[in-house]
Amino acid sequence: MPAPHTHHNRHRNSPRRRATAAAAAAGIRWRAVSAPEPVIVYPPELPVSAARDEIARAIAENQVVIVAGATGSGKTTQLPKICLELGRTRIAHTQPRRIAARTIAERVAEEMQVPLGTTVGYKVRFTDNVSADTRVALVTDGILLNEIHRDKLLRRYDTIIIDEAHERSLNVDFLIGYLRRILPRRPDLKVIVTSATIDPESFAKHFADAAGTPAPIIEVSGRTYPVEIRYRGRVAETGDAGEDDDDVDALLGALRELDREPAGDVLVFLPGEAEIRDAMDAVRGMYAQDTSPTEVLPLYGRLSSAEQHRVFERSTVAGVRRRVILATNVAETSLTVPGIKYVIDAGTARISRYSARSKIQRLPIEAVSQASAQQRSGRAGRTSDGIAIRLYSEEDFASRPEYTEPEILRTSLASVILQMLSLGFGDITEFPFLTPPDSRGVKAAFDLLVELGAVRAPSGAGAAGRKAADSGRGWRLTDIGREIARLPIDPRFARMLIEARRLDVADDVLAIVAGLSIQDVRERPEERREEADRLHARFTDPTSDFLSLLNLWNHLREQQSELGSSAFRRMCRAEHLNYVRVREWFDVHRQLRQLTKAPRRERFGAADPALVHRAILAGLLSHLGILDTRTTSAPAATAGRAAKGPKGRPRAEYRGARGARFAIFPGSGLRKASPDAVMAAELVETSRLYARTVAAIDPEWAEELAGDLAHRSLSDPHWSKDAGAAVAAEKVTLFGLEIVPRRRVQLARIDRPLARELFIRHALVEGEWNTSHLDKRLTAFERRNLELRRRLEKIEERERRRDILAGDEAVYAFYASRLPHDVFDVRSFEAWWRDASSRTPRLLDLTEADLVDDASRADERDFPMRWQQGDQVLSLAYRFEPGASDDGVSVVVPLALLAQLRPDGFDWQVPGLRGELIAGLLRALPKAIRRSVVPAADWAARFAEELAGDGPESHEGLPPRALRDALAARVQRVANQPVTAADFDLERVPGHLWVSFRAVDERGRTVASGRDLRALQEKLADRARGAVTRSLTAPRGPRPATPAPGPAAAASIGAAGTPAGSTAGVAEQSGLVDWSIGDLPPVVDTRVAGGVVRGYPSLVDDGGSVSLRIQATPENAERLTRAGVRRLLLLTVPSPASYVLEHLTAQEKLALAASPYPSAKALIEDARVAVADAALARTTNGAVVRTAAEFGRVRDAFSAAVVDELFQTVSLTARILTAARDVDKAVRQQNSMTLLAALGDIKAQVAGLVFPDFVSRTGIARLAHLPRYLAGARERVQQLSDNPGRDRQRLTEYERMAALYTEAGGTIPLAEDAPTNLAHVRWLLEEYRVSLFAQRLGTAEPVSPQRIQKALRG
Repeated sequence: MPAPHTHHNRHRNSPRRRATAAAAAAGIRWRAVSAPEPVIVYPPELPVSAARDEIARAIAENQVVIVAGATGSGKTTQLPKICLELGRTRIAHTQPRRIAARTIAERVAEEMQVPLGTTVGYKVRFTDNVSADTRVALVTDGILLNEIHRDKLLRRYDTIIIDEAHERSLNVDFLIGYLRRILPRRPDLKVIVTSATIDPESFAKHFADAAGTPAPIIEVSGRTYPVEIRYRGRVAETGDAGEDDDDVDALLGALRELDREPAGDVLVFLPGEAEIRDAMDAVRGMYAQDTSPTEVLPLYGRLSSAEQHRVFERSTVAGVRRRVILATNVAETSLTVPGIKYVIDAGTARISRYSARSKIQRLPIEAVSQASAQQRSGRAGRTSDGIAIRLYSEEDFASRPEYTEPEILRTSLASVILQMLSLGFGDITEFPFLTPPDSRGVKAAFDLLVELGAVRAPSGAGAAGRKAADSGRGWRLTDIGREIARLPIDPRFARMLIEARRLDVADDVLAIVAGLSIQDVRERPEERREEADRLHARFTDPTSDFLSLLNLWNHLREQQSELGSSAFRRMCRAEHLNYVRVREWFDVHRQLRQLTKAPRRERFGAADPALVHRAILAGLLSHLGILDTRTTSAPAATAGRAAKGPKGRPRAEYRGARGARFAIFPGSGLRKASPDAVMAAELVETSRLYARTVAAIDPEWAEELAGDLAHRSLSDPHWSKDAGAAVAAEKVTLFGLEIVPRRRVQLARIDRPLARELFIRHALVEGEWNTSHLDKRLTAFERRNLELRRRLEKIEERERRRDILAGDEAVYAFYASRLPHDVFDVRSFEAWWRDASSRTPRLLDLTEADLVDDASRADERDFPMRWQQGDQVLSLAYRFEPGASDDGVSVVVPLALLAQLRPDGFDWQVPGLRGELIAGLLRALPKAIRRSVVPAADWAARFAEELAGDGPESHEGLPPRALRDALAARVQRVANQPVTAADFDLERVPGHLWVSFRAVDERGRTVASGRDLRALQEKLADRARGAVTRSLTAPRGPRPATPAPGPAAAASIGAAGTPAGSTAGVAEQSGLVDWSIGDLPPVVDTRVAGGVVRGYPSLVDDGGSVSLRIQATPENAERLTRAGVRRLLLLTVPSPASYVLEHLTAQEKLALAASPYPSAKALIEDARVAVADAALARTTNGAVVRTAAEFGRVRDAFSAAVVDELFQTVSLTARILTAARDVDKAVRQQNSMTLLAALGDIKAQVAGLVFPDFVSRTGIARLAHLPRYLAGARERVQQLSDNPGRDRQRLTEYERMAALYTEAGGTIPLAEDAPTNLAHVRWLLEEYRVSLFAQRLGTAEPVSPQRIQKALRG
């Protein structure tokens, strides 16, 4: 590797130089290089030159001297010469910045006419340019602090110059405090503190002698020419939009103002790099058209050395009129820019502030202090009168603080405190700081050191221990802390290197840490920014900026090994990589390797990225961030308020430690990726909080690194059947951030007693455990205990009590008293019980005494398990769960028995609940009656005793009357007023007091359930018929050993009263066209477990044929069989329809053509159906045909009469159709609006009489009355206009009766399966119409509203 690059060194490539570099690497800090004697002269134009005798005298006579001089007084460059003339030969001259140390060393060496690195040299972090001849070493204050570890009394030096002390940096404050401590032990040491004219008295007092006499102050005037101060405050405007534009406009206005002044360069102070870039564009644009060019140059810390040197060198722009230097506060005190005549001060700067609460370094733009403003103004008029324009008002200036707040109060103290602990300073509060640090800052520093594992908290508890910790007393370095203190880098970076060594990824992390320790080597020149971005994008890793840095490192190493020195330099320049910083990166890496003794890895490329990131994470535990998913899918309403990313999208936001929220810096390679979790090398607050140099990580990695800092909380402890153990959800947080949101852990590791309790309660008491892998002998106790509990639970359900079976607590106490304390899960139970069960196999067996309380038990006859109704015996099920649909008693009904079950008796309930039911019924009576039977419970007990022999259990399930009828009779005697069953408001009776019915299939599965038996029978009619059929046609087999609801395995079909197995002649058939089935029995049955299944054979009309089917109810079988027999008649007797149609008169044919039938032949066929019905009725007197002989008689009768009766019926139908047409014609002739209601009723009447299939559905007997009904309708139409009011009155009377008919379920036309009473009322309504609207025509039977209502009641 080439030697470190050094400016102005003619011997840099000599062999001796390379040899001494190796010596330096071994710890030899001063190299032997011959050098000419220095030439010491004092430029007369510098004020210090005039005061050098006074300064020399003060130094000679005092151990500490304060030199206060304004900017440009020459104190920085001339004080080393004065010390040399006094015979001081080992002078350390500190500077706060590396750029200042290097440039001042170059300037002093140039003035003394010696090569840099000989008499005058410099040392900055990882780069030294000194030799054995060096007598003046320009060093950063950090370098001097680091030397204290090897030389606690700094005997290497006889003189120490602390320059720019007024900046009050953290290192300067620590150095001043440390020097004050060691001065009594180093009487030969001279300390010179230089400061601008900013409160030099504070330094003098700090170094006061034992008598309290302050150190002498030598003040040197620095401004030889007056400076005019001009205030150009902006007019305050409402709102903050365009504030940045206003700043730029104010700057441009000030420059135009200075254009009217004599020539001279302008130094502009701006807060930051971004503001400088914006201003450069605006200033260059303003001067672009001028004939004399204006050179605009930036000056800030991140600039390359070459770009910085342009500021201090003469302009190379031909004919330049003036130069405008846009600088940060780096030009305020550290660097003196030559040729400055004018200063423009924006009045702001980025002030680094450390938040002790959030542990975040902020860089807010703040107004500078009065002292800083004076320093800036002092840069004008070095060579002539100057002008300083302040872009704020004089009132604003007067309101600002006098001095800038010391850095010790606004930055992290972790590094300094670590060094103090390493040096054994003990109590932090006793250290002689110039300004004591804030206690919150001290605590925040220790928090960071604890996070890094560098310190151990002081021993002792309570308030005293906390107070000692807060003040810095009692803390001790750990082994890690000692290693961190030994490395001259940020403690976070040092922690990364230590962890990298443990994970064997030191080489990769060394390269990354070295790269983070310097300024970014990647440059983005304004004019070639896109090209630079494209070239740098080659190294971007989409998951990690750290790996991007490593990719760049590997690229540089490869190129350096392949190219010569000049070619490598050209490559860096072509790829926009700062060569000087690249060299510095190599040097830092080399020296870190030496310090950490990390082995060299020959191959290039990264190790396991996960291990690399885990090592880096060790130093960034509080820089974790978890993606806030709400910001990545924010709706439009919130997106407008969120920070915007590329193309206006809301920028993903992360939740960080201690409640912080940040976004990924726009320059990161992860800015578009939005990973779920990231870590950041730094969190910096500018316009908002940004994470810089980030990587996607697994947040769980932080748990091991955090150790005791991670806070673990348990929630949801519960039993896991799968795990066979009690588990809990563990959440791990670090600094308030969830790094493990939820994971399952074994509860026994944290709380074994609770784990044991959950195991007993859930596994043993509730049976929630998987025993499939256990020996069945080990779980036999559980099966025995479960059977005992089930038996007792059934008793509770029947008696609706929860005080019979002892609760789970008793069972838990039983097991808890027998299981040892080290049994807490299935595995430990198995190990114990395998041994214990061999000695005491019944140790875990419960007895009835363990489970049953002493409460009294009811008589089992009050809660029977069976319900008998005739020859049916049904199972009863009990459930005690208020609110459930089947709460109470349920009758389990096999589908095959459902249709034949009667509701009778079930209203009495089982004896055990009858008293409660009676009490509920009494409470449901009207108040006038109810007050006679209070208290209801007492009367209920009395009535229940009186009715004891009337219940279904005493009458084979069919009591002589309903419970409500029996109860009403007894209440009536007590209340002395009429009481009927209708007086009980059944809605007020609790639902569980009514029996519910549960229909089950052959496998015992519930098909449907409900408390209304009739509704359930109607709902399941088809399925019940199918079940009956299957039961009756099943093959014979043995009965089940145990009774169960549902059909038996054995089946028999026979006539009622015939022995089982008599099934001859009855089997379901299809496609019958003649009576070929023998006799049709009215009922067949088979005995099943607990009852008898009865089926009712029937003939079903299929249209073109007839089927033999078994029905579930006799009513349905009879109705279907009548239609089936009629169909067989029609099939066996030839149809004379064609003959009849041919012999109809023309008038009849014309009438039939206008019928609602599709054709005249269809009407005649429907009439034939009506004739068949009439023949059946005459021949059988209404009985059902069941034998072949009966069918033969009916067939013969129908065959003999069909032609004549068919002619008569068709002729009658023609008259009816003609009459209907006449009514329709009469209705159309009426057009008065007042008659619409009446006419609509007449149309509805005709539609109810004449409709498709009306002949067969009306029947021949009733068909004869239709001409009269239609004649009445026509007469009504004719009289309607004479007295419409009378018609409305009569229509109202009719509609009242029609509404009663409809409410009873009647329809017009009449349904084919309508009950007899509804069929009678249907035609009574037609007779009622005649009596109302055409009395002249007379009625077929007496009719009145009373008769109609009586007929409806049945």
